Amino acid sequence: MRAAVLFPGQGSQYQGMADPWLDHEAGAAVFDRLSESWGRDVAELCRDADALTTTELVQPALFACDLAAFRVLEAEGVRFEAAAGHSLGEFVALVAAGVLDDVDAFGIVVVRGRAMQEASDAAPSGMTAIIGLSPADAAEVCRVAGRGDVLEVANENAPKQIVLSGSIPAIERAEEAARSKGSKAIRLKVAGAFHSPLMRPAQGAVRDALSRVTFRAPRIALVPNVSGRVTRESSALRDLLSRHIVSPVRWERSMRALADAGIDTFVEAGPGDVLSKLVRRNVPGASATAVGSPADAEAPASSEPARTQESA
Repeated sequence: MRAAVLFPGQGSQYQGMADPWLDHEAGAAVFDRLSESWGRDVAELCRDADALTTTELVQPALFACDLAAFRVLEAEGVRFEAAAGHSLGEFVALVAAGVLDDVDAFGIVVVRGRAMQEASDAAPSGMTAIIGLSPADAAEVCRVAGRGDVLEVANENAPKQIVLSGSIPAIERAEEAARSKGSKAIRLKVAGAFHSPLMRPAQGAVRDALSRVTFRAPRIALVPNVSGRVTRESSALRDLLSRHIVSPVRWERSMRALADAGIDTFVEAGPGDVLSKLVRRNVPGASATAVGSPADAEAPASSEPARTQESA
C-alpha cells in the first residue's frame, strides 16, 4: 500500500487549533520556529477568534497547524510517497515534499494572506458551494448567472460539489439558479472571491515573494491544484504557484491523479476532516484518516501502509 498526506486550507480553522500540537515536541518546535521568523506568537494567534475570521491572519495560522501535524507524523515514523494541499494547504505540501523551506513558505503565506485580504476589501465578492450539480452544469450556471460580472468555478472538489467565486450580485444569481435546479447553495464565510480573476490585484505581491525563494525538485510525488497532475519539475511548480490564487482548485482531478499513481491510503494532516470526506467521494475504496492531534497520529504510525518510505 502507498500513502499520501493531504493538507487542508482556509475554512478548516477553529479557535485553539494549535493547542493539541503544543503537547508534542515536534509540533511545538514548528510554532517556535515560525513565531520567531514572523515576530508574532502564532500559537496565541490561533486562540484569537476574531483574528481567525481574517484572511490575512488565518492563512499563516493554518499553515503552522498543518505543518505541525506533518512534523508530528514524521516524528512518529510515518512516511509518505505523495502530497497535496487544498488551496493554502498546497504551501505545506511543498514543504512536506522538500520543495520549499518551511520559513520561506511561511513568509510567502504571510504575504499571500495580506494581499488577498486587500484584494477582497477592494472588491466586495464571495464564494458559494453548490451541492448537487456536475462540473458541466456548474459551468453553465456561471455562464448564465455571470451576466457581465465575475463568476467562475473556483473549486472542483468532487463530482457533485463545486465552489463558485465572483461578485456578490453574480453569486446571488448563481445561488438562485442552482436552487431552481434542485441543488443546494451554501455561502462560504470568506473575505472574497478566491481562485478567481478578482484576486489579480494580489498576484503581483505573491509572485514577487515566490521569486525570492529557492524551489527544489520534490522528493515525493506532488500534485498542484492548478494542474491536478503529478508534477516533479521545480520550475513548473513555481509557475503553477504564481497562478494559484486566480486559478481553480482541481481537487477531484488531483485525488484521481494520486489514485492513478497507486496511492490508496490518504492521511489528512491539520484541523478538521473535510479532505478525508472528499477522498471517500473521489476515490471509492481508499483509506482516509484525519489527524488533528498527536493522539490521532498514533494510528497511522502503527499502520504499515502509512509507513511507506519516500521515493525519489
